[in-house]
Amino acid sequence: MISKLSNLSRFSKQLIMMLTDSILLIFVLWASFSIRLDLWYLPKDDTIRLILAAPIIGIPIFAKLGLYKSVVRHIDLKSMWYLFLAVSFYSLIWGFFCFFMKNNYVDEGDFLIEIFPRSVVIINWLLALTIISGSRALARYIFNEHIKFSYFANKLERNLENLDDDKSRVLIYGAGSAGVQLASALNISSKLQAVGFIDDNKDLQGSSVSGLKVNSVDDIEELIIKYKVDEVLIAIPSASRSDRFSIIDKLERYPVMVRTLPGLTEIAQGKVKIDDLLQVSIKDLLGRKSVEPNEMLLGKNITNKTVLVTGAGGSIGSELCRQIISLKPEILILFELNELALYSIDKELSKLNAGLIKIYPILGNVNNKLRLDNLFKHFEVDTVYHAAAYKHVPMVEFNNTEGIDNNIFGTLNCALSAIETGVKNFVLISTDKAVRPTNTMGATKRVAELILQAFSTTQNTTTFCMVRFGNVLGSSGSVIPLFKKQIVEGGPVTVTDKNIIRYFMTVTEAVELTIQAGAMGTGGDVFVLDMGQPVKIKELAEKLIRLSGLKVKDENFPEGDIEIKYTGLRAGEKLYEELLIGDNVSKTENPLIMRAKEDKFEWVDLKSMLDKLLVSNKKSDHNSTREILKKIVSGFNPDGTIKDILHTN
Repeated sequence: MISKLSNLSRFSKQLIMMLTDSILLIFVLWASFSIRLDLWYLPKDDTIRLILAAPIIGIPIFAKLGLYKSVVRHIDLKSMWYLFLAVSFYSLIWGFFCFFMKNNYVDEGDFLIEIFPRSVVIINWLLALTIISGSRALARYIFNEHIKFSYFANKLERNLENLDDDKSRVLIYGAGSAGVQLASALNISSKLQAVGFIDDNKDLQGSSVSGLKVNSVDDIEELIIKYKVDEVLIAIPSASRSDRFSIIDKLERYPVMVRTLPGLTEIAQGKVKIDDLLQVSIKDLLGRKSVEPNEMLLGKNITNKTVLVTGAGGSIGSELCRQIISLKPEILILFELNELALYSIDKELSKLNAGLIKIYPILGNVNNKLRLDNLFKHFEVDTVYHAAAYKHVPMVEFNNTEGIDNNIFGTLNCALSAIETGVKNFVLISTDKAVRPTNTMGATKRVAELILQAFSTTQNTTTFCMVRFGNVLGSSGSVIPLFKKQIVEGGPVTVTDKNIIRYFMTVTEAVELTIQAGAMGTGGDVFVLDMGQPVKIKELAEKLIRLSGLKVKDENFPEGDIEIKYTGLRAGEKLYEELLIGDNVSKTENPLIMRAKEDKFEWVDLKSMLDKLLVSNKKSDHNSTREILKKIVSGFNPDGTIKDILHTN
C-alpha cells in the first residue's frame, strides 16, 4: 500500500492530502463543540453549515501557504512553521464568520445550548494544530520507516527457485533507500524481476533487505551464472562521478547490461519508476571530477547585457544559448545560417524563457560583413560568443575553399565589426585541432586565433580571447551516438584506428568553462580547458558493447556479438590531439582552465598574408592556398594533397 502511494503522481498525492485535511477539519470542529458542551453534540441547521464551511475556508489557505507543495517524507521545522501559520489564519477567519451569527439558543432536552459558544474558536485552533500537524508527522514517520516495514514483512528471503522466465533478471547495485524503492517498484513490473542486491558496505552484506540477500561485489560472477542475470541496475543516485566510474569499471567485464537511476531530486520527489532507468551515461565512463563554477565569472559578461551567439543552432552554440538564458541577459541574439537550426533553438529557448528575456532569432552569414555591422550597431551588442564554424575534419578537407572562407574570413568579419561597433567582449570557440594541425579545418581555426591575437595589440575597444578544447559529448560530430546506433543495429562498430585517442568533455561542462574563461580575458588570451585523461577510442567502443550486455567479437572470441571494424584514418585525421603549442602555461581562478602564451603575428604582417590567402581562395588555387596556410600556421603539416569538390588532384 505504501509503495503504491509513493508511486502516485504529485497531483494525486496533493488531492489525497486535501481530502484528508477536509475530513479532519470537519471532525475537529465537531469535537470542539462536543468538548465545549461536555456531550456528544449533534449539530443542526446553522451549526451544520458552520462545520461544513471549515474545509471551504481552510483548504485554500493551506494551499496558498504551500502546505501541499512540500514532500511529506521531507517535512522539516520550516514546513511546520507554515502549517502553524495556516491553521492559525484559518481558525481566525472561521471564527470571524461565526461572530456574525445571532447568539441564539436551542432546546436540547434538559439544556439550552448556545448555537455558537465563543470558546469553540480557541478549542478548534488547538485541536486543528494538534491533529493536522500530527497527521503529517505520522505520514512522515510511516514513509520514512517504510524500509523497516518492508524488511519485517519480508524477513525471509524470497523464493528464487521459481523465477519467471518471461522477465529479465536483475541485480540491484546499492541496498540503500533508492535500491529498496527500486526493488519495491520491480515487484509490480511485468518486464523485470530482482534476484538480489550488491553493496560495498560490509555491514549489509549477508543480510536480507526487502526479501533479497545483499551480496558482495566479489559474488557478481557467481550470481550472474546462478540466476542467469541479464542486467545490473545501479541505484546510488548520491554517488560522485568518480565513484560511479569505479562501479562501472567493476561491472563492465561481465556480460550484462548496466543501467542507472536518475538523480536524488527525482528520488526525493517519489519518481522512482522503471521507465526512469537509464543506460549508463558516457559521462560516467570518463570519470571526470567536476568543479563548482564561479558564479561571479559566469554572469560577468552576460547578466543584464546584450549577448550575441554566432552559430546559435549548432551543438556548442545552442548549449551556449541555454546557459546564457539562465544567467539573465537583457537581450540574447541568435545568429545562424541554417533556418531549421535557428527555428529549433528559438522555439526551445522561448519555452525556457517564458518571455522574460528578449530573444531575437537572426538569419545571417558571418561572411556578410554589412549585415554584421548593422546587427551589432542596432542592438549595441556587449558580448559576442563566436561559435559559427565548419568543424568536421573530412568535410572541410573535401570543401576547403568554403572552410577557409567561413572559419577564417567569417571570423575576421565578426572581429572587425565588433571593433567598429564597440563590442566590449569577443570569445572565440576554438579546438584542439588548431594545435600543430594536419588538416585544413585545424589550420583555419588556428588562423582565426591568430587574427584575434593580432587585433588585441592594435586596439583596446574589444577584449578578444579564445577557448580551446577537444571533443564534446553530444555534439553533432561525436562518435558516441554513432557507436550506440551501431550496437543497436548489431554492428559492426567502426573505429578508424586501433591506437587513436581523443579527449572528451560533456558539452554542458565545456560551455560552462568557456563562459568563465571568457570573463577572465584581458586581451589575446588563449584559454585551454583541462580535458582530463585521453581516452582510447577502441577501449571506449569495447566498454559500450559490454555495458550493453553483449560480447566483443574478435579473433580471440569469434562467437562474440559485436565486431569492431577498423576503417583507417580519414583525410587529415591525427592519431592523437594536443591542446598546447608551447609550454608557457599558467593557472587561472578555475583549476580546469589554463592560460597559454603562444607566438603571434603583428597585424600588419598577418593582414598581408590574409590578403594573399583571400585572393588564392577565391580563385580556387588550392596549392597556393595550402602554401600560404603553411606560412601562417606554425606546425601545419597536412597529410596528402589538398582536395576540393570542385578541384581534385
